[in-house]
Amino acid sequence: METLSDASLQRFLTLRADAARTVSERFYAAHGSLYERFGSTGREACREDLAFHLEFLRPALEFGVLQPMVDYLRWLRSVLTERGVPVDHLALSLDWLAEFFTEHMEKAEGAVVASTLHAARTQFLETGSTPLPPPKSPEPWSEAVIFEKALLKGSQQDALAVVNQCINNGRSLVDVELHVIQPALYGIGEKWQANQVTVAQEHKATAIAHAVMTTSLLRCQPSVSVNKRVLLACVEGNHHAVGLQMVADSFLLAGWDVEYLGANVPTQALIKHVIEWKPNLVGLSVSFAHQLPAVRTVITQLDELLSHARPAVIIGGLAINRFNQLSKMMGSDAFGTDAQAAVNCANDVLTGNTPP
Repeated sequence: METLSDASLQRFLTLRADAARTVSERFYAAHGSLYERFGSTGREACREDLAFHLEFLRPALEFGVLQPMVDYLRWLRSVLTERGVPVDHLALSLDWLAEFFTEHMEKAEGAVVASTLHAARTQFLETGSTPLPPPKSPEPWSEAVIFEKALLKGSQQDALAVVNQCINNGRSLVDVELHVIQPALYGIGEKWQANQVTVAQEHKATAIAHAVMTTSLLRCQPSVSVNKRVLLACVEGNHHAVGLQMVADSFLLAGWDVEYLGANVPTQALIKHVIEWKPNLVGLSVSFAHQLPAVRTVITQLDELLSHARPAVIIGGLAINRFNQLSKMMGSDAFGTDAQAAVNCANDVLTGNTPP
């Protein structure tokens, strides 16, 4: 895929809000009767969806990788289908966005944006109604079903009881998080996509999972220190921190000194803390492709500020699990597919055993 220069990319970014607003108004002018049932919030939801299109378009324009946007469109199609929104308007929205950028950018750069949107449209339509495969998860244990039911019921007590029983049976917290908690949360995510659970239920389930993991960690015996430091953070824009908490637990139980910064860490604050704390390793979590620029910014600035003294950087999260080739494109040293793999990967990176 042809990409934009830095200057052209900045022009694209300055036009995004106007593009989403203009195309949203065009939809309501042409098809407003179809959206009347969504009431006063429908117009804003339409604009937000279009803005999200452009968030996923950015990595294609910046890095030349189109598949994340195609997968996003496939995911959105299934969400809209379950909510009775006309999915044929997805392809139309890409056409109208292409027209906007062709009209509002210089000829050559507008052509790049338009051709990328058309390529995404073509590949998206070629998938037909085939649903996007769910994210890969470690093999679920039977307890995952019970744990998921406890989360959907909103019972922290029942959820904690499932985890306690697993630990009482001699299973490690890391394994319980991988084979019980993670599959349960993925299952709830799929149910939200199918319009079977509400946003509130999903958020409550996530909050309970966080609390259960924190409580369960207190039961674990302290590990012998390996005299290594790891700083873990979700990059700016990434609000999904459950997976990173699992990674933090895995490192802590492996004897590492862990600084867990949680979700949506501002880039400059993250860089400042890396410089001050001097970890051996930095782990960055990225859930969606449109968060990749934040990853690259962190790594680039650490390179510029610390040069050869920069700590090793590994990245992980849903976006990397689907497209692990993005890891090298971001300039990271390696990637980890889950909490246990992240620790193994970290040890390989620091001992120089990573593959070329």
